[in-house]
Amino acid sequence: MRIGIVLSQPPGYSETFFRSKILGLQENGVEVRLFCQNKNDDFTLCPVVVSPRVSKNPFLQLWFFIKEFVFLLPYVSTVIRYVKLERAEGTGWKQVFKKLYLNAHLLKAKLDWLHFGFATMALGSETVAKAIGAKMAVSFRGFDINVYPLKHPNCYQLLWKQVDRVHTISSYLLEKAYDLGLQKSVPYQLITPAVNLKEMPQRENTDRLKTFKIVTVARLNWIKGIDYLIEVAACLKQTHINFEWQVIGSGSDFEKERYIYHIYEKGLEKQVILKGKCSHRETLKMLSEADVYVQTSVNEGFCNAVLEAQAIGVPCIAFKVGGLSENIQDNKTGWLIEPFEVGAMAKTIVDVSVMDTKSATIIFEQSIKRVQNYFSLEQQKTKFNKFYT
Repeated sequence: MRIGIVLSQPPGYSETFFRSKILGLQENGVEVRLFCQNKNDDFTLCPVVVSPRVSKNPFLQLWFFIKEFVFLLPYVSTVIRYVKLERAEGTGWKQVFKKLYLNAHLLKAKLDWLHFGFATMALGSETVAKAIGAKMAVSFRGFDINVYPLKHPNCYQLLWKQVDRVHTISSYLLEKAYDLGLQKSVPYQLITPAVNLKEMPQRENTDRLKTFKIVTVARLNWIKGIDYLIEVAACLKQTHINFEWQVIGSGSDFEKERYIYHIYEKGLEKQVILKGKCSHRETLKMLSEADVYVQTSVNEGFCNAVLEAQAIGVPCIAFKVGGLSENIQDNKTGWLIEPFEVGAMAKTIVDVSVMDTKSATIIFEQSIKRVQNYFSLEQQKTKFNKFYT
């Protein structure tokens, strides 16, 4: 079997979801190829095919255009099928030629499955799979279902007509896709993110009476609820709890400036520490030293960081939004707070800080056991092998 996966770029070392998927498929004799907008020399798991170049220089772009169409000549029957499919959908000739160029790397592929890693990656390429005689799959990951359609209403109408099977990381995202027009007759499979249990460090014993350590992994973006995080920290400061809140993740200078000022305004410079981008190994180490993990996101498709925290045995607290209720078991592996109730979240953090050893151990054991039972890489690999058969 030959499977092509479409991503914007090859997955990095810490992006275990796609890397483990590729390895699992290869272990079962599947030929995997990535189709990306650019290459990464460090990625060697499978061949990477780069999409046609786009240049602002009109003369250079004309040369790229001519060269790409020459390379498409041996695939003229595929090109004709593609043009007919696009014209049948009402695509104008100018747009057809543009799409031919942008999809040239896909139209030359010989695949059994063409899988778009995010729903947004399929936009403009909806009829390619049918043109090359492959089946089309698409994954729902979060932003592509939660946010993008709000800015682009009805953006997936053509995709829903063409897709053969969908993969979702949470039931929440699947229901959102149905609301956006996906037919319930389309086969689907729920395959959550997973954890490489061999990489998980042992949780370190911390002195909570000295400094209570809180960790959040989130890029500096509005959807991660950083403003709510700062407000929760302000509530904690009023309780006189001695805490340090490490926020791991980067963002634009504009976003970082905004949150730095908010932290300053609340007098939290010593309590809320913006750590910036950290390696996966560094992040896991900080998680292992944490007393509690907190997620203040406005929405989440599922959230890998919350899962990794539980795998280490760190109790998790999050707003009950998106797929987080499928990730955290309330009162068993952590606590789910009604959306944006910063006072309630602060109170729960304080309660955890004074939790007796026996109760803390129960949360610790239940968290690790649940991840081991339901979210291992081995289970994820098995599910993806079944997905294509």
